Amino acid sequence: MNHRLIATSALASVLALGMLSTASAADAPAKEKCFGIVKAGANDCANLSGTHSCAGQASADNGVDEWKYVAKGTCASLGGKTAEEAKKAMKK
Repeated sequence: MNHRLIATSALASVLALGMLSTASAADAPAKEKCFGIVKAGANDCANLSGTHSCAGQASADNGVDEWKYVAKGTCASLGGKTAEEAKKAMKK
């Protein structure tokens, strides 16, 4: 009887943890890449020009090819560009 109670409690705990992790992932706010607003050393990953491939390696402020994640829908209000806009600006 005692073994059955322990097994049931363990199973319920595992199921509850699975539901919690799913809920927190669904609650995460949507993000988008925003180019041209990054301060030196504050980029999130590789740049469009391919001169580096890691976060934190932007060498200048507001490089058009550098990006970071922002809340979805806020990039334009921050003065940033989408990936397509940044690619066009790099060709000039």
